[in-house]
Amino acid sequence: MPTLNWKWLLGTALLATGCGGTGVAPQAADTAFKVTAEARFDQPWALAFLPDGRMLVTEKRGTLQLHDPASGVTAAISGVPDVSYGGQGGLGDVALHPGFADNRWVYLSYAEAGDGDQVGAAVARARLQLEGLAGALTDVEVIWRTVPKTTGRGHYGHRIAFGPDGFLWISSGDRQESDPVQDLQSNIGKIVRLNDDGTVPEGNPFADRDDARAEIWSVGHRNPLGLAFDATGGLWNVEMGPRGGDELNRVHPGNNYGWPLVSDGVQYSRIPIPDHDTRPDLAAPAISWTPVISPSSLIFYRGSEFPAWQGNALISGLAGVLVRVAIDGDAAREVERFDMDRRVRAVAQAPDGALWLLEDGRSGGQLLKLTAD
Repeated sequence: MPTLNWKWLLGTALLATGCGGTGVAPQAADTAFKVTAEARFDQPWALAFLPDGRMLVTEKRGTLQLHDPASGVTAAISGVPDVSYGGQGGLGDVALHPGFADNRWVYLSYAEAGDGDQVGAAVARARLQLEGLAGALTDVEVIWRTVPKTTGRGHYGHRIAFGPDGFLWISSGDRQESDPVQDLQSNIGKIVRLNDDGTVPEGNPFADRDDARAEIWSVGHRNPLGLAFDATGGLWNVEMGPRGGDELNRVHPGNNYGWPLVSDGVQYSRIPIPDHDTRPDLAAPAISWTPVISPSSLIFYRGSEFPAWQGNALISGLAGVLVRVAIDGDAAREVERFDMDRRVRAVAQAPDGALWLLEDGRSGGQLLKLTAD
C-alpha cells in the first residue's frame, strides 16, 4: 500500500469556537508525519490492539476481523453475535479486558434487534480463542442493553472503555429520542458504569434512588462517540451536537450535561435551543465546536512516537479531521488540527506508540498508520 508524506498546517478556516471555554483560537502548528495505507475494510468502525501487536477491527455489517500489520493478512473471527445492520447501527466498538492476557475476555458493542421494528444497543463479552490466524469467540454473553429499545436507527453511541479502577464504562446515545434522555428510568442518553460482568458496582451516583437505574453515571448526552480516561484517571467524552455544538466533556458522577434542554447548536430544523450559559445548573462542555468536527472517537496519547503529544487528547472526526487537545485539570484547549481529507471513524494507539486511523465509508474504509516523519 502507498506511503505518503503529509505536512498539515492549521488554517484559520478550521478554528474552533469556545476553545478551553475562553474563545481563544488554537495557535498555528506545523507538524509533519508519515501516513501509510495498510489495508482496507468493509465499513470499519473500531479497532483494538492485542498484546502481540495484531489488531481486532469491527465492520458494521457484523464481522470481527483479525489483522496482522506485520504480514498484512486479515482473517475473520467466528462467533460474533447477530447484529441489526442499518442506518448507523451494526457491529460497533471492541475493547479488551484489562486482564485479557490471562482471561481472554473481549467486549463488543452492537445494534441488537428487538420486537417488531425495535432495535437497541447491546454490549456482550466473549473469550477470544486464537490459533494462528484462525480465531473464534466462545462463552458469549450479553451484559448490558439499552432500555427501552426504539424504532430508530441512529445515535447508538455504544463506545466502551475500561477505567484505571477496572470498571467498565459505556456511552449510550439518545437514539434520536428526546424524552428518555432526562428520564432516570431509562439508560438512553447516559454514560453508565458497570463491573466487568455487567453487574452494578457500589458507589454509582443514582444507585440509592428508587426512580433511577443504578448503572447510570451521568445524564444528558446526545450521541457520545468517544470515551477515554486521561493520565490522572479523569473520564472524558466527545459527542455530536445537532447543527453546531459538538462537545468535549469532563464527565463527573451525577452530572447532567444538558441534552436536549441546552446546546451550543440548533436543531436541524433551525429551531433554537437554549445555550449552555442559560442553565448554570447543567454541566457545560470543556470545548464546543461550531462549525462541527463530527467527533467519532477519543483517545489520550501515551506513546513515544510523538513525544510532544504526551497526555493530549486526540479526537477523530467525520468532518475529515484529527484534532489534538491539551488538558489541564477539567479545562481543555484545542492546539492543533489536521485535515485528513477523508471521514475518520476511529483513532487508536498501537503498543509501539504509532497511531492508527480507520477511514469511514460505505464503499470500504482504509486502515491508516501515522508515524513521525
